[in-house]
Amino acid sequence: MEVLRRSSVFAAEVLDVFDRSLTEKELVSQSRALCRDYILSRLNQNGLGWSKTELDLSPSNAALAEVSLVLLCLGDELECIQPSLYRNVARQLNISVAMENMVSDAFIGVATEIFSTGITWGKVVSMYAVAGALAVDCVRQGYPTTVHILVDSLGQFVRKFLVPWLKRRGGWAEITKCVVKKELGPDHHWLSSIVLSVKYLLTTMYVYIMKEP
Repeated sequence: MEVLRRSSVFAAEVLDVFDRSLTEKELVSQSRALCRDYILSRLNQNGLGWSKTELDLSPSNAALAEVSLVLLCLGDELECIQPSLYRNVARQLNISVAMENMVSDAFIGVATEIFSTGITWGKVVSMYAVAGALAVDCVRQGYPTTVHILVDSLGQFVRKFLVPWLKRRGGWAEITKCVVKKELGPDHHWLSSIVLSVKYLLTTMYVYIMKEP
């Protein structure tokens, strides 16, 4: 009960930051910042070691940083459940990462398919996982500049299709409701090895976050 109480307090604090109505520009900017965070995490996990400077990553405010951590946690869980789906994505799509337009079109196409039957937080996480996987393919094959194309493409998709949905939910802060904030003990070492310093445990299964609201 104490864990749930603390989680509720945390969510209230984050939601307070997003209490006012966010503009389209702000939501798109936050979506792009979250995408840069996600891609940076995936590049580092794959030993490709980009820095925040190289990725032109502007510092996030405290609330957005918490949202980013939750998004990464959910992404890890999703990628663990369906690992083959988020590896070698460029090869699965049969595209050349040397062609920026092809990468952008392919990402938009996949994102459109993901949301073809509705929008859920699980599908949002899946979109970020695809962007992260494609970024890994691009950098690994020697085309790091394409990473910025992916960030731009995700921002464009959010602007065109997801902004109204995000506004109805008060912005990105609602995704924090998918987890409970909790210090990890020694028995949770398997989770801490996936994302360094992650202090969240899932309270919902993948099937739940993917279902229609």
